[in-house]
Amino acid sequence: MSKTTKAAKDPEGRMALADHLRELRNRLVKSLLAIIVFTIVAAFYHKALLDFLIKPLPACNPDGTLPDGLKHCAEISNIGLTTPFTVMLKVSLTAGAVAATPVWLYQLWKFVSPGLHQHEKRYSVTFLLVGTPLFLAGAVLAYVVMPLTAEMLISFTADGVKSIVPVETYLDLITRMVLVFGAGFELPLFLVMLNLVGVLSGKRLLGWWRAMVMGITVFAAFATPSTDPLSMLALAAPIWALYFLAAGVALLNDKRKAARNPDAGLSDEEASHVDLTVEGVADAESVGGVEAVEAPAPVPAARRDQIDDDIT
Repeated sequence: MSKTTKAAKDPEGRMALADHLRELRNRLVKSLLAIIVFTIVAAFYHKALLDFLIKPLPACNPDGTLPDGLKHCAEISNIGLTTPFTVMLKVSLTAGAVAATPVWLYQLWKFVSPGLHQHEKRYSVTFLLVGTPLFLAGAVLAYVVMPLTAEMLISFTADGVKSIVPVETYLDLITRMVLVFGAGFELPLFLVMLNLVGVLSGKRLLGWWRAMVMGITVFAAFATPSTDPLSMLALAAPIWALYFLAAGVALLNDKRKAARNPDAGLSDEEASHVDLTVEGVADAESVGGVEAVEAPAPVPAARRDQIDDDIT
């Protein structure tokens, strides 16, 4: 009975399309399994997590009066019989996605890393050490600006109208902000990753700064639910700074590559530099230690005539 053996992997990481799709499926499954595991663990603490997420909301006092220092407030409520169960699932899933950040970032890197050179694969630890804090920093920033965002939205309520906020609607809002802010903070890391792969150069990345600043601003305007400029700037300004930091890292990486390979920056139509310097040749030596063989002595003319007569 013959045993089946796996095909040897290409040292340069090249795969067929079916292999790429199979690899992508495996990475997605592992990421989803990690999120599910963390979601199950978070489900046991969903009440504490819910209280933590509701805390930024400017809630009214139990008697309906305004708390000190607030001009507007809202009452949060459950509407519907199945709402508490749905809220529990959303809170747990959000916490699971945030807690599993190192896992799905690692799976993303493993999907991209076969296209890198061997000396570039060592950046996987750096990718995780930088990517995880960036996502968590975006999530924390969303939580910090949430009170300002909620108060701004409630301020549009007309006088004499009581604001009642369904807890499910509020969770949709804060979950969206946490995920969007976290993903926005990952943008510079992905740009650096594209530079490491060789898709994007630092010079080109820096040349796009006007379009990138405008695109980040538009992204922040659509990502933040409130219409106030402070919430938009709270998301856009850190991403601007991280973008220019990523461009600087890409330029340094390109400079390092150019030092190792002077022809790295040449286009396909441009000829590489050829060193035509002529160097002096040392004294010739015998090849392989073989001594020169003396040429045979010439045959006398009389002897040649005798040899001709014998042949005829």
